[in-house]
Amino acid sequence: MKLSRPVSWFLLAFGVWSWFIWITFVKNLWQDGSGLAFDDAGDPTAYFWVHLLLAVASFLLGTAIGVIGFRGVRALRREAAARTPEPPSSSSSAS
Repeated sequence: MKLSRPVSWFLLAFGVWSWFIWITFVKNLWQDGSGLAFDDAGDPTAYFWVHLLLAVASFLLGTAIGVIGFRGVRALRREAAARTPEPPSSSSSAS
């Protein structure tokens, strides 16, 4: 399957965006002071575990999607390089 340049870049950007968003979310979840993520004893609540599971799943999906996009961009660059003719060599024989 061959991906177009815009689709490849979109998938790569989505992977990067996913990591940025979910890392921020996990940091905020870990530092939660509202009582949703941790109870009064400091133990994680069901809210914490569900949202941590969502974050891990999103990391994995974002990584997979980003890798697909990266591979598409890399393949397009290799294809473009293969189509570019090599310049003639400038070797002159002075005899």
